[in-house]
Amino acid sequence: MIVVGLTGGIGSGKTTVAKAFKALGIPIYIADIEAKKLMNRSKVIKRKLKLLLGEAAYTDAGKLNKPYIANIIFNDESYLKKMNAIVHPKVAKHFKKWTEKQSAPYVIKEVAVLFENGGNTACDFVITVTAPKALRIERLLKRDNTSTEKIEAIIKNQWSDSEKIKLSDYTIINKTLEYTILQAKKVHKKILCQIQ
Repeated sequence: MIVVGLTGGIGSGKTTVAKAFKALGIPIYIADIEAKKLMNRSKVIKRKLKLLLGEAAYTDAGKLNKPYIANIIFNDESYLKKMNAIVHPKVAKHFKKWTEKQSAPYVIKEVAVLFENGGNTACDFVITVTAPKALRIERLLKRDNTSTEKIEAIIKNQWSDSEKIKLSDYTIINKTLEYTILQAKKVHKKILCQIQ
């Protein structure tokens, strides 16, 4: 199965681009969503995260305590790396099983930190989504109940757009919906031409 990595900084519009490809019939695997499901479901992951981050990593109801975890991992990169070392292998295994069930010409794996965790090496092509920083912050303030400081801390932990673009096969600039959809259609055609 041909795997196309889809990445971009927080608030760049990866979800919007993923929806554009889904409308073209391409299956989408959103790694962050699947990771959260596994973090809530897997007893092994729960046990390891509690050992790493403390019992408060999960609520009394046994659900992931996202604000608590975010506060730790985005203020100390070593915890982020340790958490990723626990979660990413499980996500990779889950993704492999998922791809075996797909029949499209290719699949898209959407990962916020694709380059940061070396996931790009397992992709045949990589698409990076970019957007102006001010627009990203504006979108995130509307979408999430957060602060500019917290957004800046997350952005600081991710590679810059220029670093990602250098290693990408395609770049989609996400400023307006119409333009983004048009770019997604062009990239889709180019990928089909390269794999046929």
